[in-house]
Amino acid sequence: MKRLYILIITGLCLLGASPAQAQLQDQRSNLSVGVNGGVNFSSISITPSFKQGKQVGPAFGLTVRYIGEKYFKMICGIQGEVNFSQRGWKEVIEDGTGDTYHRSMSYIEIPLLAHLAFGKDKGNGVRFVLNLGPQVGYLIGEKETMSDPWDPSGRTPNEQYGKMADRKFDYGIVGGGGMEVRTGIGHFVLEARYYFGLSDFYNNSKKDPFSRSAHSYIGARLTYLFDLKK
Repeated sequence: MKRLYILIITGLCLLGASPAQAQLQDQRSNLSVGVNGGVNFSSISITPSFKQGKQVGPAFGLTVRYIGEKYFKMICGIQGEVNFSQRGWKEVIEDGTGDTYHRSMSYIEIPLLAHLAFGKDKGNGVRFVLNLGPQVGYLIGEKETMSDPWDPSGRTPNEQYGKMADRKFDYGIVGGGGMEVRTGIGHFVLEARYYFGLSDFYNNSKKDPFSRSAHSYIGARLTYLFDLKK
């Protein structure tokens, strides 16, 4: 990708378009750090399937962002995070028993995101931001919560009850967008995110009960950043 940028700039120079070159690439060196917090509304993609609602859980962590360049009106950088994130699922049980069931699964997540922003370039003001990239996670704990009395014998599938995750490592794609307000005391970013899991937390061979068991969630995040280098 860097070679492509060099080729574009070289071509513009050969055409004698030095003003266009300045507009195309404007170097930055802005390093910011901070904290984030929010909530996940999670469910799972599972086969065979069962009816679900959204499991609500907290998410919070540390954020580092580096903005290196501006291309035309687009501010470009990279953002990394280390987060605690609670996911899982809530079953909708409609067999007349009145049973309820929740599974909470706690992960340490590390997203590495391409960061794009549009709007106020320098100083205080408002930007619109987009973040997209891969995310890895590691399961550090899980818990079942079920009603008392509890009778799952007539349900299909019911192998998930009492069955903890076979695989602790998780990976997928996360993306989101929102608004950043830049002030004299730091930057406040309000963002909505969607995570799509590409890995299964249960084993998925032919002898296993589930062929698919992956996380997904919609998240809301509020991030506070302050500049270490402008």
